[in-house]
Formats: sequence, C-alpha cells, structure tokens
Amino acid sequence: MFTRNILSVVLAAGLLAACSGGNGGASGNQAASAAPSAAASVDTSKTYIVATDASYAPMEYMENNAVVGFSHDILDAAAKTQNVKLNFVNTPFDGLFANISKGDSDIGLASITINDERKQQLDFSDPYFAATQMIVFNDNNKEKIKSFADLKERSASVQSGTSGDLILQKLQGADSQKIKRFENMPLAFKELENSGVDAVVGDSGVIAYYAKQHPDAKLTMILDPSFIKEEYGFAFRKGRNDGLREAINKGLAQIKSDGTYDKIHVQWFGAPVTSASAPAASAAK
Repeated sequence: MFTRNILSVVLAAGLLAACSGGNGGASGNQAASAAPSAAASVDTSKTYIVATDASYAPMEYMENNAVVGFSHDILDAAAKTQNVKLNFVNTPFDGLFANISKGDSDIGLASITINDERKQQLDFSDPYFAATQMIVFNDNNKEKIKSFADLKERSASVQSGTSGDLILQKLQGADSQKIKRFENMPLAFKELENSGVDAVVGDSGVIAYYAKQHPDAKLTMILDPSFIKEEYGFAFRKGRNDGLREAINKGLAQIKSDGTYDKIHVQWFGAPVTSASAPAASAAK
C-alpha cells in the first residue's frame, strides 16, 4: 500500500549532480558558434511549441483536453518570468526527440532524464527534478520480489524507450520476451492490473503517484539500491536554441529563489522540497 513514508523516500531519492535525460556531443558553445543567429536571443513576441508526452502523471498528463502536471507547471512558471510564451502539444515519447531535432518543436517536456547519450543529440536546461527508478507489484508477489535482481526471470511492463526499459534490458537482455513495452505508462500499469505481468518498472514519482491513486490495489513498491539517481531537464534542439534555453534557465533559477518552485512541489507531492530531493543547481551540461 502507498504510504507517506514511501513518498518521503521518493522525494528524497534525488541528491544528483545533474539531471539526466539528454544526449551529448559537441558542446553548446561549439554549436552556438556554428549557428550564431539561432542562438543569439529569445523572441518574446513568438509562441514557442513545447512537445510533451502527456501520459506521465503527475509529471505531465492530459486533463480536460489540456496538458497539466508538475513538469508543465514548472516550465510554465519559469517561462512567464522571462515573458516567454508557450504552447504545449501532446506528442508521443517515441518520436519526441526527433521532433525537437528537426525543429518541429522548440522544447521537449517529458520527464526526460539527462544522460550522456541523449546529450549527443539534444541540449538541456538545468535540472528541475530529481528521481530514480522504482518497482511496483501486487502484494501477492512480495515474498518473491524483494529486489530488482528478482525480476531477472519475471515479466515486467515498461514504457518503451524509458530508463525503466533500459535497465530491464541490462538485467534480462535486450531480446528478452519477459519485457513488455507500451507506448505510455497507463498502458503499462493496466497490464499489471490485468495480471499480464509480475511488476512495472518506472520513474519513482510516477509509480508513487499511481499507487497513491489506487489505495485498494494492495501494491508493494521497491526502491532498489542499484538504481542510479536521475535528474530531469527540458530538451532543446542541439546548438540552435541557446537563447531560449538560457531564458528558461534564468526562469528556473528565479522560481527556485522566490519560492514558486516550492509551492508547485507541495501542490503536486504534498511535501516541500528538501536538500536531498531538490535537483542540483549546476547546469546539466
């Protein structure tokens, strides 16, 4: 069952040096020199398109035909401090990185973990949230699943292409038939509800929120010591949107200093940010 103790563990899971979730290649300065006109400044008369996989409650999801959630509120608040206008567009996660790289969207928002591989393809904002992976399963499996290693021979559902998918591949092998991949987390959870898998692996905030919303489901959650800490960042086209990225970074710094970030955190997670749960202030690059 979901408890406040579990949520406290989730919120304290962070303590990261930089939010993981983007590819790295040439540095931002090198990219900017290659395209100075594109990186010069932010256009406050323009409405920037934000591509978001709105299926990841409570981070970003659809409600009344609009994108809502913690990540949405953080980016929106940061942008408003810099007079930057945004239009949030629901975009499947599988094509989101390509969408940004082609310039079809200006910002990617999808609880994206910043990592070295993704930083080769995209630029990232400063970290805005700290997380880790988590396992959730029905109580009837709690004597059989006590750690991540216990999933080696068991079936588990994930959202395709996410960190949960990647760590399961490392455990079971990329071609494992026991890994069931879905387009979004609601479908992955539904597979557990239908007894189609033994467990679900996903980001801690999303797993904890799901458990909180299903108090009668008799669920057990595990934060395995082997799970690395991750941080989320907003994604930008490589070397082409430095002015916009810098504006968002300034906005993030401002809402963290003026208390807006804390208010949004309490709204979505019911607890203030602690030094352990807050993302590091240094740039993800």
